[in-house]
Amino acid sequence: MKPASRSKIPGPKAKGYVARDAEAISPSYTRPFPFVMGHGQGSIAWDVDGNRYIDFNAGIAVTTTGHSHPEVVKAIQEQAAKFIHMSGTDFYYGVEIELAEKLNSLVPGSQAKRLFFTNSGTEAVEAAIKLARYYTGRPQMIAFLGSFHGRTMGSLALTASKAVQKKGFAPLMPGVTHVPYGYCYRCAYNLEYPACDLACVEFIEFLFQKSLPPEEVAAIFIEPIQGEGGYIVPPPEFHVRLRELADRYDILLVDDEIQTGMGRTGKWFAIEYWGVVPDMVTIAKGIASGMPLGAMVARKELMTWPPGAHGTTFGGNPVCCAAALATIKLIEEGLMENAAKMGQYMLDRARAMEAEHPTIGDVRGKGLLIGIELVEDKESKEPARALRDDLSQRAFKKGLLILGCGASTIRFMPALTIDGQTADEGLAIFEEALTEAEKAR
Repeated sequence: MKPASRSKIPGPKAKGYVARDAEAISPSYTRPFPFVMGHGQGSIAWDVDGNRYIDFNAGIAVTTTGHSHPEVVKAIQEQAAKFIHMSGTDFYYGVEIELAEKLNSLVPGSQAKRLFFTNSGTEAVEAAIKLARYYTGRPQMIAFLGSFHGRTMGSLALTASKAVQKKGFAPLMPGVTHVPYGYCYRCAYNLEYPACDLACVEFIEFLFQKSLPPEEVAAIFIEPIQGEGGYIVPPPEFHVRLRELADRYDILLVDDEIQTGMGRTGKWFAIEYWGVVPDMVTIAKGIASGMPLGAMVARKELMTWPPGAHGTTFGGNPVCCAAALATIKLIEEGLMENAAKMGQYMLDRARAMEAEHPTIGDVRGKGLLIGIELVEDKESKEPARALRDDLSQRAFKKGLLILGCGASTIRFMPALTIDGQTADEGLAIFEEALTEAEKAR
C-alpha cells in the first residue's frame, strides 16, 4: 500500500472511521489522535491509510511482545482450534492450571501462593479488595494520591489520578483513605530527600494516631512505580518502610503491578527492585500480549474464602491463557533482558535531552517504563500541560505514537522487543517535536 502524505493525516479512511465512531461509541473514551490502526508488527504500526508509526505505547504497556508476535499468534490459533471457552470457575482445563502454576512461581516470595484469574486489571484489583476484607474482617483501605487502580466502583474508590474519573459517580465504595505518594520531584510536604526521613510514610502513622484506627485497616494498595500519576519512581527506602509499617499493624500490602509487571522494568515485577515481598499482587496488561487477561495472586494462607465467594465467567479464558504462556516464554528467552538494556539506553538518551531542553524538568523510570516530566521552567517546576499536549500532536504527525500521564509527563512504554534502530528513530522524532513545541510557546 502506498503511504498517504503526512500532510493529509488523518487520511480518508481514518476520517471515515473516526466519524462513524463518534456516532457509535461512548464519548467517555480518551483518544487524542485520529489514529485508526490498520496492522502492526513489533514496535511499528500502520494506520488504515498506510501511514507508518513508531509505537512507544504498546497498547498502554500491553503488547509486551510487540504487535502480532508470530509465537503468540501461533499459540492463540492452536488453542482456538481446540476450544475457545469452558468457564474455568466451573470446569477444569490444563492451560489455565499451567499458567496459574507459572505465575505463582514468578510472583515474589518463597511462600506458597494461589491465584484468581480475571479479564482485566480493574477486576484483579476488585478481587484483591474483596479478599483483603474477607481475610482480615477489616473495612478500611489506604491508597495513594496519584494512583490508578481501575474504573469499576471498588477500584475507582482507590484511584486518585484525575478528578474527572470520579466526577458524577458518587457515592463510591466507602472506607478508602488517600495519602501522598513518594513523589520527590513534587514533595507534598515541601521537603528534600533524604533529610525528609520519608515523611510520606510517616504521615500514615500520624493518621493512625488521629483519625484512622490501624486495627480497622485491611490493606495498603500501592503501585511500585506510579503509572497514570506520572511514572513516578519513589525514593529507595519507600517500599521497605511501607512494608515495615504494614507488618507493624498486621495490614496487608497489595502490590499493583498491572502496568509495571511482566518484565517491563527489567524484572518480572517492579517491586523486586526494592526487595519487598507483598501479600498480594495484581497483574494484567502485559500478561498476554494483548489478549484480555488479569490475575490476583496471594499468599496461599490468605485465600480462606469458600467456593462461590468470588467467581468469573471469562477470567482465565483458555485462548488468553495460551497467549500468556507464549508471552512468558518469550520474556524468559531474552525480552526481559532487552527491556533492561533498551530501557537504560532510552533513559540515558532522555537524560541527555534533559540537559539540552529547558522544559524537561525530570526524567525517571526503570526498564521500558520511562517518564519525561515537562515544565514551564526548571526553577518553578510549573507543569507544562499545553506543551505536553502540543508535543504529543507534533510527534503524532511526524510518525511517533506517545501518550501523556500525570500533570505534564510523557511516557515511553514500547514493546519489550524494541531494538536500537527503532528506539533511535522514535527518540529523534520526539526531540524534533519537542524543539518545535518549545519554540512555538
